[in-house]
Amino acid sequence: MSDNQNLLAGQRRALILEEVRRRGGIRVSELTRMLQVSDMTVRRDLDVLARQGALEKVHGGAVPVGEQRTHEPGFEAKSALETTAKHDIARAAAGLVVPGSAVALSGGTTTFAVAHRLLDVPDLTVVTNSVRVADVFHDARRAAGNAGGPGGGHAGHAATVVLTGGVRTPSDALVGPVADAAIGSLRFDLLFLGVHGITVEAGLSTPNLAEAETNRHFIRSARRVVVVADHTKWGTTGLSSFASLDEVDTLVTDSGLPEADREELARLLPELVIAGNGDTPDQHIM
Repeated sequence: MSDNQNLLAGQRRALILEEVRRRGGIRVSELTRMLQVSDMTVRRDLDVLARQGALEKVHGGAVPVGEQRTHEPGFEAKSALETTAKHDIARAAAGLVVPGSAVALSGGTTTFAVAHRLLDVPDLTVVTNSVRVADVFHDARRAAGNAGGPGGGHAGHAATVVLTGGVRTPSDALVGPVADAAIGSLRFDLLFLGVHGITVEAGLSTPNLAEAETNRHFIRSARRVVVVADHTKWGTTGLSSFASLDEVDTLVTDSGLPEADREELARLLPELVIAGNGDTPDQHIM
């Protein structure tokens, strides 16, 4: 479409609402590209939908209303979203890790992708509250052993993995007092932190109250905090905020983040890494 005026306003708003519900939130800049209409048109549509109670406007975009702030999709559902972006982010994030480091990974599908990339980094100590992340390292060790003993595959430099206890969330993260106590007793060189949403006002947020507290313990125990989040997380807010943007050292996101949002985040954060798409080099903005 050229300028998508041949879409009736009602059809356009139905498409917007469908995208907001499907993705859990969307930016104005993404909608202008998708619908090929002006920024002003999109904002008018969001105003109408917000007055109707169909969605909630947030800084730079919109999110679903009401219970969506507390809704936490399961791991499998989230795994199917933004898969290319997560792989790009994981590759760029793994490049920040020094062999022999103590690295923490929170729960989430993006940190799960990062874990796969860390299999080739020697002599890591990995602390995680994610059952899925722990399984990545345990499965790699088992497969390497079956392929030829201690010297084969990843087994030669297999990570030491510490899995916290705790209560399991829909995202297969372990949270609560047991997890908090374990994390609080440790110190890591680097934390890879997945999030439900990021905004200027709310900072980092999650729908799960207990997970928010566990993430606070992760942040307090880390020398460097690296948030790994695809572009759809920017502008989304969960029920519980657990950190402000000034507690983040580095954000690794993907090339789907619009230029205007990159400029805003570059002003707010010490380091922003835009992960390339394989052929494109990663962009580090200090």
